[in-house]
Order: sequence, then structure tokens, then C-alpha cells
Amino acid sequence: MKRSAFVAGFAARFGVKQTTKLLSITLAMALITCVAGFPRPVISAESEITDLAVLPQSQWPREIVTTKGVIVVYQPQPEELDGNIFRARAAIGVEPHGKAPVFGVVWFEARLETDRAKRTALVTELTVKEVRFPNQDENKVRTLSSLLESEIPKWNLPIAMDELIATLESAETRAETSQELNTEPPVILFYSEPAVLITIDGEPRLVDSEKKNIQRVMNTPFTILFDTKKKDYYLYADKDSWYKASDIKGDWQPVDKVPGKITKLAPEEEAADDQKDAGDDDDGIETGPPPKIVVATEPTELISTNGKPEYTPIKDTSLLYVSNTDSDVLMDTKTQEYYVLLSGRWFASKSLEGPWRYVTVQDLPEEFKKIPEDSEMGTVLYAVPGTDVARESVMDTQIPQTAAIDRKKASLTVEYDGKPKFEKIKGTQMRWAVNTATPVIRVKNNFYAVDEAVWFVSNTAEGPWAVATSVPDEIYTIPPDSPVYNVTFVRIYGVTDEVVYVGYAPGYTNTYVYNTTIVYGTGYYWPGWYGYYYYPRYWTWGYHVRWHPYTGWRFGYSYSYGPFAFHIGHGRWYRGGWWGPGRYRGYRRGYRHGYRRGGRAGYRAGYGARRRSAARQNMYKSNRNQARAAPTSSAARSNAMSNRAQAGGAGRRSNNVYADKNGNIHRKMDQGWQQRSGDGWQSTQGRDSRRSPQQAQQRQQQGQSRSSRSGGTSDLNRSANARQRGQQRSNSYQRSRGGGARRGGGRRR
Repeated sequence: MKRSAFVAGFAARFGVKQTTKLLSITLAMALITCVAGFPRPVISAESEITDLAVLPQSQWPREIVTTKGVIVVYQPQPEELDGNIFRARAAIGVEPHGKAPVFGVVWFEARLETDRAKRTALVTELTVKEVRFPNQDENKVRTLSSLLESEIPKWNLPIAMDELIATLESAETRAETSQELNTEPPVILFYSEPAVLITIDGEPRLVDSEKKNIQRVMNTPFTILFDTKKKDYYLYADKDSWYKASDIKGDWQPVDKVPGKITKLAPEEEAADDQKDAGDDDDGIETGPPPKIVVATEPTELISTNGKPEYTPIKDTSLLYVSNTDSDVLMDTKTQEYYVLLSGRWFASKSLEGPWRYVTVQDLPEEFKKIPEDSEMGTVLYAVPGTDVARESVMDTQIPQTAAIDRKKASLTVEYDGKPKFEKIKGTQMRWAVNTATPVIRVKNNFYAVDEAVWFVSNTAEGPWAVATSVPDEIYTIPPDSPVYNVTFVRIYGVTDEVVYVGYAPGYTNTYVYNTTIVYGTGYYWPGWYGYYYYPRYWTWGYHVRWHPYTGWRFGYSYSYGPFAFHIGHGRWYRGGWWGPGRYRGYRRGYRHGYRRGGRAGYRAGYGARRRSAARQNMYKSNRNQARAAPTSSAARSNAMSNRAQAGGAGRRSNNVYADKNGNIHRKMDQGWQQRSGDGWQSTQGRDSRRSPQQAQQRQQQGQSRSSRSGGTSDLNRSANARQRGQQRSNSYQRSRGGGARRGGGRRR
């Protein structure tokens, strides 16, 4: 394909007028979605289960219709999350038929079922721990408590993941943090021209292909082929697009003609197309020269600008950002230092050419906290401690993806490259199998394996394997500098005769909490296994990793023009993946250049929702796990929430009622807080104004005593702010699912 023809065709395909039209349609859809809203459903104990993915979010309070009246449940206030065990309190209103409502508080413990891809959770198997009805006589309290204790165990309460995350901040969580990650910077290269980094795991390993005289570079996720006769290397960029070089680390150039035996070894078109994620729009991507190819055989990251760096101020800060790159590069004008964000880690330098040093998040300039969420650089706030985005991203890592595994149906076969070969895990008495893609760990005389977030056990390395009902505590001491560290984030939560309840935290797929923010990867480099097969280890560097609030980490390139997508991750010549376990292959197509274009619409709209990507990453949705999975409450119980909107339901109520830790009921109004007493809602401020100075002082002292136990108004304000933010995030996600947050491509100007 001639380069001039390529440029002309590409310009015709992705013209500016087309982009403007599509953007207008997208904005119109977003406005329609925002105005339309959703009806508030009623929960009925007799209603049939529905797919939680189609349920409207932010639907609090909810009503439970019983034979004795209506129970109004306000949004739960989490107190503790321990694995998949959720403990919370919730303000409730009981409306007996023909009688005035009575308000109270219920403390409960429940199991949390999650679907991170659909951003939903289900609070199920509720157990009542305590019920309080302030200012009610003893007989009424007994009657109401009896009603709740009989009804609550029947409930399943769907809750939007974003609502749950926002309200978790004040709860006690069993945060799984990593304190020994590697913070040494990789090789950081800078080019003032469009360039793409091609990563190879060490020196190239060539193996014969199915075509005569053609070899394949085994230890890379890219398609690199070698013609042994002509001594030429070929790099597959995209359909009908190739690069050629005589030296794999030398000068790569686009090539118009490629031998047929080479093109026949390109990734299948269907597989390549499958890498395109929903919402990853090509519309609006500008044309330009083919990018320079940079080949690296050690951990490396690449910063590439389109010409000399261009600087744009960040509103209300003393910071500038480099606007003609897809890397996150900022400059502090006070110190004249550059900061680059790579895999969640900050590195600083006086020059874009380096040298670069690691900077802890605590040592970032205070100006970083002032970056507006709706600015183009709002995308870095997950790595700025003290911001709402950073807190929520940490809370997100505490919520596991859960499933129930059928003990009879689940099976496992472990493939070894030859006879099992084990090496010691440093600092422990355990050993791990190095010549398989499946993590297999020997603990004394037993073998434990993790396959797509399910634990198995056997008394031999080659099986047979059975679903594990427990694993030794010693396994959870595996250090971060071990290639199998990520299995310490897979847990067994409970066991019955039929199923094992399991779950994994994002650490299983290389997301870790470090120094109060999240990072990708441990930072350690482990060469892959080479034998008849190639088993790569998980990589931290080389794939321009960025975080996305709905789908986690995304993978891409430093800069890419035109149709050169550089498909990665579809190599059938290796076993396993560079980016995580099982079917987790990272964002295989890359997010192209123009990553930050959506940031102009704000943090939430700029990210949008990549639902296909998220669904693909859920380990429990894989083909193997579909065969292993047992029905969970969200799929089997018949007493969950109905999506049938009913008039006269919770839609007339505001989600503004809260319970403090002492069991008192409060309501947030525009004029301030009100507390429920025996004679209705009373404003504390109003009551105090009618008291004598002595009475007011006594009341204030009593209030301070209660506040020391419950957190007082400040605690209530935090709960209210978190609830509001969670509803905003959930609504934003719903709009983005409907197309309201579509993100275009294109180079920034």
C-alpha cells in the first residue's frame, strides 16, 4: 500500500466534519439520557429475579411491601467490609397499614455478591444483628423488631458499585496493601516525534513457524517475523500494514510489498477485530506520518510528543501539562521539574531526557491536589492522594469480584512444559512451578493451584485436582518479589456441601494499593520460561498503562497514527499473558492516540464505560468458570428486586435519612440537619433557640458527649457527601452505558 494513498484514504475516512457530526449526536444522546431519568422500583418479597444489569441505579430509598405494611429502606451506611462479608446499618421507616410511620435503625451482616463489569453488587443472606427504634415504647419496639427480623432475611438489596465505593470511605475495611513493591524507574525514553514502543522479553527468541524459512519472535506479544533467507524482520502493524528492518533493534520502515508467506502469518482478521473495545472510536483520529518504531528488550517506557513539547496551563494551579503527547506529563513551574505518571507511579526529572527518579505520592507538590476533575489532566487524580478520585480508587480495590463454584462440576488440568519443575519462593518454605502458566504452589506435601481465581488442591503436582475448601495461611505470606504474588489476592470465603464461595481482589490482576493510592504491577521483572513453550511473567512496564474507573487498567502505546493499531496479545505461539492471569489479556488493541480528548468533557464523561472490556476481564465469566459456577443469589433467588416501577412508591421520597452510630435518626434538609423524636422531625438549631442559655449549654454538652461516640454532625456530613457523590458517579455510569460519555480520538492541540 502506497503511503500517499494511505494518507488520503485515512483523511477521507476520519474527516473533521464527520467527527463534529458524531460529537453532536453523542451530546444530544447524553442530554436526553440525563433528562429522562429512571423510575424508582418497589421491592417485593414475591417478585421474580431480574438481571441486575438492566436495573436503574441510585434507587434509594427502596420499599419492601409486606402483609403488615410497607418497610422503607434508606441507603445502607457501611461499617465494615471483610472479604465478602458486609456489615452495615440502615435507617428504616416502618409504615403499618393505617398508622403513622415509625423510624428506626437496623444493623445487619450480609454476604456481598459483586459484578464489577456491570458495576452492581447484591447484598444477600442478611442476618439481623440489632434493631433500635428510638423514642418508642417497649411493646411497639418488640412488635416492630419482630417484623424486621422475620422479613429482613428474605431480602436481597441491589446496590450500584459506585454508590457502595463512595460510602465505604468511613467504614472499616480489611485493606490489602503492598509495602514492598519495586519503585525503581524503568528506562524512560523521550522522542519529539510520533513513536511506538515494541517490547521484547529479553533478547529475541526465534522459533520456526509453520512456513518454511520463516521464524517468529516468540518472546513478545507483537507479531514479529524473520525471513531466514533474506535476513529481514517484519512487524505487523495492522491489516495490510507492515514495517520492515534488517536489524530488529535498528531502523524500521513501512513497507508496501510483503511476501505472501509473511502475510499469511498475520493475526486472523476476526481475532484482530475482536480486540476493538466498545466505545473505542476511530472517528476524529488525525492523519500523520507512520510512527517511529522503538524496540526495547528491558523494562522501558516511552514518552513521545508530536514535535516540540507544547505546554498548556492547568486552571487554578501553577502546573502545566504537555498537550501534544498521550503520556501524562506535567511541569511544576515553581520548581521547573517534570513529572510523568507511569503505571500509577510518579517520576520526576529536570529534563524530559532524564534522568528520572521515583517520587512518593506524599512528596508530590500540593498543586497536584488542585487539578480540577473536569480538566484534561483530571485523569491523573487517582494517583494524587487526598483527592476524592484517589480515595474511591482505593476503596474500589477492597471490593472483591465474587462467585460460587460447584464442588462437583469444577475440574482442572495443569499443563507443564515437560516434567513439573519447582523453585523455592524466597523467604518461605514453599516452592512454585516455573514451567507452567498455571500458578502451582507446593506447601509441604500438598499442591495448590489457582486457575482463573479458583483454588484447587491435589496431593501430586499433576493432579487429579479438586476445588479447595481452604488454603494454608502460609500462602498469604508470598512476597511481592515473587512471580506468583498475585495469588494472595484470591480468597475462599465460605463452604457448603454444594459450593465454595470464592472471590478475588484487584491485586490478582496486578492492581495494588501502595502509599495510599493504587498502582499497576509490582515493578519487578521476571524473565519468562523458555522451553518448548514460552510462559511470560506479568509485566509492569512497556504498555503505557493507565487507570479507568469502570474497567480498571487500560493498555496502549506511546503514540500511533492512522490504521497502525499494533494488535497485541493474540499470539498463539505462547502460553499465558503479559498482563495477568487466565483470560486477562489487558487492553489488547491499545487506546490509540487521542486518549485525553474525552477529558475535555470532564473526568467522568472523559473516561466513559468500556463495558466489553470490563466483562472480558471478569475471571468468573470465562468459559471454564461458566462450567464451574453454581447459581448465586443474584441468579437463583426469587425474592430480589423487581424492575417494575409502581406508582406511589419510593419515587416520592428523598434519600436523605441517615442513622448515626448510636441508633438516632437524622434527616438532611436544605436548612440543616433534623433529628427524629417522638413528636416528629425536630431541628436541633430551632429547639436550641427556644431554650434558655442554661438549657442550651446543657444540651450542647450532652450533644458533645454523644458526638464523641458517634462522630456528630461531621460524621453525618461525611455520610451525606459520600452518598451524593456515589449517586452522581452511578448516574454518570448509566449515562455512559447509554452512549452519553462517548470519547473520541484525535491528537490534542
